[in-house]
Amino acid sequence: MNPASPAKAADFIDPILSLKPQNAAFDCDGTLWWGDAGEGFFSWELEQRLVSDEIARWARSRYSDYKAGKVSEEVICGVMVTLHRGLTEAEVQRAATRYFDKFFVPNIIPEMRELVARLRAAGCEICAVSSTNEWVIRAAMRHFGIAENRILATAVEIENGIITDRLTRVPSGPGKPRAIRQALGQGPDLAFGNSIWDHEMLETAQHPFAVNPNPDLLEIAQKNGWKVYFPERSAAE
Repeated sequence: MNPASPAKAADFIDPILSLKPQNAAFDCDGTLWWGDAGEGFFSWELEQRLVSDEIARWARSRYSDYKAGKVSEEVICGVMVTLHRGLTEAEVQRAATRYFDKFFVPNIIPEMRELVARLRAAGCEICAVSSTNEWVIRAAMRHFGIAENRILATAVEIENGIITDRLTRVPSGPGKPRAIRQALGQGPDLAFGNSIWDHEMLETAQHPFAVNPNPDLLEIAQKNGWKVYFPERSAAE
């Protein structure tokens, strides 16, 4: 991956720092790194047989229904977490960390990592808000220095170290600003996202930024006059 030129990165980062925000919310997949680590981990863990064959068949069937438009985004995000029911959280966390470090660390967008680091250095409180399971996002945030209590990802109740199927949070669409308000007690000063599922979060921010936006979010961003940033990536990716 080719990092952005210093001039381009500065043109993006410096005006953001000049806003002197107290807090910021970042979507993760497609915003902080290229690709979807949540869907990637889902496919990988089924191939690795982390869950039973019976659960894998159920999960694949639900995912097929999702791709066919029969299951909502929020429901499939829950499926990708509750399929771990009965496993220890420790073993799933180890698998998620191994997966992210092997396949997604090279996909981290350099100027986004720099932006997070410089905001943190300036005292800005940062939340990572994602509909991906919290184990993958925890693994990722080791590379950004974001505190675990500010990881707002899809989660379930844990009993004596064992994963249950009782969802506690699914931050997708309207669930994102709701999770941010619960964590911060207010809407974000800054928000960064790339997809239509980030629309509501961006809408509640004082300063919204569409980063590498999908066409539907790009249309909304241009209509609302939001800042848009397209990171550079190598032609090989």
